[in-house]
Amino acid sequence: MIIYKTPEEIELMREAALVVSKTLGEVAKAIRPGVTPLELDAIAEKTIRDQGAIPGFLGLYDFPNTLCTSVNEQVVHGIPTNKPLEEGDIISVDCGAILHGFYGDHAYTFEVGEVAPEIKKLLEVTKECLEIGIEETKVGNRISDIGFAIQQHAEKYGYGVVRELVGHGIGRTMHEDPQVPNYGRRGRGKKIKDGLTIAIEPMINMGTERVNQLSDNWTIVTADGKPSAHFEHDVAVVNGKAIKLSTFDYIYEALGQK
Repeated sequence: MIIYKTPEEIELMREAALVVSKTLGEVAKAIRPGVTPLELDAIAEKTIRDQGAIPGFLGLYDFPNTLCTSVNEQVVHGIPTNKPLEEGDIISVDCGAILHGFYGDHAYTFEVGEVAPEIKKLLEVTKECLEIGIEETKVGNRISDIGFAIQQHAEKYGYGVVRELVGHGIGRTMHEDPQVPNYGRRGRGKKIKDGLTIAIEPMINMGTERVNQLSDNWTIVTADGKPSAHFEHDVAVVNGKAIKLSTFDYIYEALGQK
């Protein structure tokens, strides 16, 4: 069952989402060759708690950390380790927080130093997929229209669109109805209505769409070992169209980008 939110609840959700956005901005300042994902995890936990919020992932389904940090061929749900990042890596940093009883959930894939041009292109297209999905989130469309648009854009570049993991509704729990796949056919699924709050999160692979799970029972990796990119925003449908509750602005400021 989809839980539609009131305007007042959406504003509280925006505050929770911005806790995550600000946290990712602090993480962005620390990403460089030699830093470890566990060091990033410590920064994130402190930043979330300093804002009066609670880490949303820590203990959720028994996950052991504040961040999911997924490096290179890792798609999502990577557990932070002490292995230092290296020049040319990419790392998806997925973060959640709870504030006012609502969850924020937000992700960005960072470059570590200078990355290869083909990897830059993967990140660029995946971020475009996110924006295209958000544009499709409007009254009059259906949930599957989001995934259809994302899939069409990604496959135009020969990339694989992960099937096993999807976006989701979000609110007082991390994962609510509806599921929001990054693939599909137009005109399927629930009609989009005002008050819908969802996390849209394209997971796009440079090669095959197929994935495997590692023996830690968390980390998802590409089946062919090629890199994967992941970007995520929380959005709400207000007055017929999507508004972003989260923002990349703090990340861009930290990285010196517009």
